[in-house]
Amino acid sequence: MSIFSSRREFLKSLGLAAGAAAVGNGFTAQALDIPSEERLWSTGVPAPSRPSGSVYMGGFRAPALDRVRIAFIGVGGRGFSHLAQMCVMDGVEITGVCDLKQDLTERGVDRVLKKTGKKPAGYSGGEREYLSMLRELKPDAVIISTDWSSHARIACDSMRNGAHAFVEVPMAVSLEELWKIVDTSEATQKHCMMMENVNYGRDELMFLNMVRQGVIGDLLHGEASYIHCLVTQLGDTRGEGAWRPEYHTKINGNLYPTHGLGPVAQYMSLARKDDNFSRLAAFASPALGRTAYAKKHLPPDHRWNRTPFVCGDMNTAIVKTNLGRTIVVQLDETSPRPYSRSNLIQGTAGTLAGFPTRIAGEKLGNGNYHEWIQGKDGLKAVYEKYDHPLWKRIGDLAMKMGGHGGMDFVMLYRMVECLRRGEPMDQNVYEGAYWSSLLPLTAHSIAQGGVPVEFPDFTRGGWKTTAPLGVIS
Repeated sequence: MSIFSSRREFLKSLGLAAGAAAVGNGFTAQALDIPSEERLWSTGVPAPSRPSGSVYMGGFRAPALDRVRIAFIGVGGRGFSHLAQMCVMDGVEITGVCDLKQDLTERGVDRVLKKTGKKPAGYSGGEREYLSMLRELKPDAVIISTDWSSHARIACDSMRNGAHAFVEVPMAVSLEELWKIVDTSEATQKHCMMMENVNYGRDELMFLNMVRQGVIGDLLHGEASYIHCLVTQLGDTRGEGAWRPEYHTKINGNLYPTHGLGPVAQYMSLARKDDNFSRLAAFASPALGRTAYAKKHLPPDHRWNRTPFVCGDMNTAIVKTNLGRTIVVQLDETSPRPYSRSNLIQGTAGTLAGFPTRIAGEKLGNGNYHEWIQGKDGLKAVYEKYDHPLWKRIGDLAMKMGGHGGMDFVMLYRMVECLRRGEPMDQNVYEGAYWSSLLPLTAHSIAQGGVPVEFPDFTRGGWKTTAPLGVIS
């Protein structure tokens, strides 16, 4: 099979793909379908009970696969990184590569051929060309690394065509889209996992292990953030900066909540039988930083000097859980602050925190709590005692493979391992939906002056019987 069919070449000759030439993340469409404020939190009136024939996916085990046939949709920066790592992973066969841009598809196909000796089918030339790939190749699983506005559509199409869907963060941007993903996963009995790589970082895994062992007692409070100055993206024409800043002109909410929240939510076993999300209240600072940057660094007629930014530079939300625990969740992609995800979990007997990594607690040797245990020497014994079994098993390999300090490789490895063993995913579809739902819910709360808003129950009560994530050996 040639990389590009005559139909695809015909579409390309008409210029249907040319509009994305200056747009970034591989599969980004020319015009982003960013929901209006009202559409963001409109639920689409989900069924109050699970439709007949659908299956609750908490703890769901799909039939084990001896070899996982995987296709990629979107192979720009992030998607290509996943593809490059999975090329050399045991138990994986990459069967298809799809992107709006022909050069990116060809690059992906060439990488697989070079590393495996097998040439996957390539697809390009139109926004729906991935459907041809799904129907022709019938992959077991699909890795989706496209712009946010297409995540839900492609994930649902993948599941309807028989593939497990693995979606980059956030899973979707509106409550209606999140419900569609949940309903489609339940109806097709296909996994849909949001690929929250941070949950597989060494410190995050160690903290999970320590929490499960009761090292810091009963959990009370968490802090989760994404502090990452991305203002220079405003000058991009091909990377994420070609589309991601657009959201800052349309939505005043936490646009990227999951990197900080995912680990803290798993420490607390939220959306599982221990506890669940209840409600949140959110506030935003003025939106000043991006306007100032554009005025200083970009031409007067540049689009970011002609489009007002509405997303506050700092977004702060307080989440309340059913058990009364609290989580502070923050986003700032604009201000000149060093990178941080906070990653703090506090209990009755101690506290674990990140950026920098530091701990305190009676069982950890500093019962007066007035000083942190931190630094390479101070934490050496802690890592030796509490390093997560999964990191002990593959951490050295993950560090060599790279990807955010190895966490990317651990995540991809576990996705394949669970599919091959027929085990539940470490992150189920409901967790991805809850974590992503902070985007529309914070926007809704901010629009109402900080009024608390309730989380929808994406599990329809199923969380009460779903076992907490164990410590993976």
